[in-house]
Amino acid sequence: MNTANFRYLHTMLRVKNLEKSVDFYTRLLGMRELRRREVPEGKYTLSFVGYGPEETHTVLELTYNWGKDDGYELGTAFGHLAIGVPDVAATCEALRKEGVKIVREPGPVKFGTTIIAFIEDPDGYKIELIQRS
Repeated sequence: MNTANFRYLHTMLRVKNLEKSVDFYTRLLGMRELRRREVPEGKYTLSFVGYGPEETHTVLELTYNWGKDDGYELGTAFGHLAIGVPDVAATCEALRKEGVKIVREPGPVKFGTTIIAFIEDPDGYKIELIQRS
């Protein structure tokens, strides 16, 4: 099998409040909502958000199952999403002012020098912020 033309397309997260999640990823993390699809027969809505077009960028699929407003068990297998930012400390400070939970303050990764921090989205999913020059 030749995998030369394979490409990672997206990660899907189930969310309990689609508008709150879209706002978090777009307004606070700078992504754009690329497309939205309502599926009445399946009772769900999909929103795809990202930093560039799906044809060339990996994106995040937010899935809202209608009536599932009490959330989901996050499980123990999922780790986190990672987003590169120019200044982790400044990003955390701006997000903190917006009420975002910082679960690991900015600082070097254990046994390394890369500056990271962890935040939580509205559903409790962990997002690692990695300082990129």
